[in-house]
Amino acid sequence: MYGLLVYCFTLLVYVVQTSRVVEVDSAENIVRINACIFGLVLQFHFRAALSRYMELNVTYSINLPGAERVRTLPAHEFCNKALGLYPFGEYISYTNHSFTIHEIKHLWRKHRCARTYGRDLNIRVDVFENPPETNVLCSDWNSWKDPIIWFDGTTDAVGIQFFLKNVHPRMKAAASALFGLPDSLDARPNTFGELMRTIISPSSTVQAAVNWALKGVNPDIVLHMRMMANRPVRARKAAVLCIKRALQICCIKGTPRVALVSDTPAFVKEMKSEISEFAEVIYFDYKLFTKTSGLEIAGNDKPLDFRSRDWGSAPRWVAFVDFFLAAQARYAVVTGAHRRVGTTYAQLIAALAAANRHGQDPSGANFTFLSSIHSNLLVEGLSTQVGWGHIWNRYAGPLSCRRQPHQCSLTPILPPAWWDGKWQSPIPRDVRRLLEYGVRLSNTGEVDGRHLISHCRSRKDHVKRYHVLPPYKTRS
Repeated sequence: MYGLLVYCFTLLVYVVQTSRVVEVDSAENIVRINACIFGLVLQFHFRAALSRYMELNVTYSINLPGAERVRTLPAHEFCNKALGLYPFGEYISYTNHSFTIHEIKHLWRKHRCARTYGRDLNIRVDVFENPPETNVLCSDWNSWKDPIIWFDGTTDAVGIQFFLKNVHPRMKAAASALFGLPDSLDARPNTFGELMRTIISPSSTVQAAVNWALKGVNPDIVLHMRMMANRPVRARKAAVLCIKRALQICCIKGTPRVALVSDTPAFVKEMKSEISEFAEVIYFDYKLFTKTSGLEIAGNDKPLDFRSRDWGSAPRWVAFVDFFLAAQARYAVVTGAHRRVGTTYAQLIAALAAANRHGQDPSGANFTFLSSIHSNLLVEGLSTQVGWGHIWNRYAGPLSCRRQPHQCSLTPILPPAWWDGKWQSPIPRDVRRLLEYGVRLSNTGEVDGRHLISHCRSRKDHVKRYHVLPPYKTRS
């Protein structure tokens, strides 16, 4: 799934570059944003209504055709477009309104972009994980002329949200329009969920496996537990309490249907025995599926021994089946873990599940995302939630409360990347890490804006560029 995360987060670089707030109606607090992604135009409408909690309704429309239209553009228009590529074709189907790199190369040659328009086909790479070289905070990416930009190393929701602190007003405004304000966690759009719903779907064989597990009925609630081969009793009991809490919040009547997803199959069976007392439980048993279904899911599933504890022992394709199965949740997703709660995998499940409820009853605006945090993880507050892209990392600093009982916490579908919200505070490691990017944080997470501007003035843009096709001027 990590390659998929990179792809989804990289797509948003193009959104940030091209998005503009085109209409603001203060009376109804409606913001319309047009974002062009490889010729695919999404229009997000989000309305905030004040109540006891801020409620966010997210809808969108797609102006089609996208890539189909670009394929038929005259040469002078095509050669000035921004384009992209995508992975995991064995397990994921992509909309016909996006491109493969192979097709881009063909169209570039067909339209003679380099010879006629002087535009070589190259990729500009910005490596987020290399603080001295990344231009995410200091550069105006609108001024870049490269047809493809690869924002490398953004394997979670954090990297792309660094644009929220970009020193250039146009970049910051575009990022704020797409992700909402960092200090308003309950009023932010489901950006990644809407992107995934538009761009990806399971391959036919993965969909067949999902259907085999669902047996015609979608789950009301999904529980995702990242246990890394551990099976602590406290984690199990906390998760059961959180599922019951979800049932109360969502006012589910009758016998609920709960789907279980975990990297540790033995833990799934233990959870099933407890949840079965009050719910119908389903999960994807890949061994039974391969024996009885008659279907074979092909792909490069060479075992990665060094990753088995982190990802689990199941073949990689099982993670895709579990993902699309879990994304069918009707009311809620609950995420728990042996140690770190709210992984990128769980975040994307909740985001896609909420997006999938668009136009249905119940709607995505009422979708619930909960974190089950067992008491052992709260002895020192949230200091154990140190994963850079994990949801609760931004609450892991000195403001987190210690020695709490089991918690079942309402969780933002779009994870925070900064520390602007209430009760957020950074851990010392993140303070040091941000300083490498030129960001000086206080103990409670405030950004020293003057220091960042000074840092940006003292550096130059770092340019790393690769040619997809040989430059025209060097060809014989």
